[in-house]
Amino acid sequence: MLVIGRKKGESLLIGDNIEITVVKIEDGSVKIAISAPKDVTILRKELYKEVEEENKKAAEVDLSILKKLK
Repeated sequence: MLVIGRKKGESLLIGDNIEITVVKIEDGSVKIAISAPKDVTILRKELYKEVEEENKKAAEVDLSILKKLK
């Protein structure tokens, strides 16, 4: 993992087409702006993990229900 210090208004580049800019630093929170091509998906990790867990739950099968159908 690369750790980079940035101040308000400073940016970093990922590859040739993604730019992340620090917009605001306040009360232990940082607001960033992300400039990326439309075909690049940007997700908040905590939401991604929630969806991943919900998908796992939805894919679980209770085989006892199937046995009752016989």
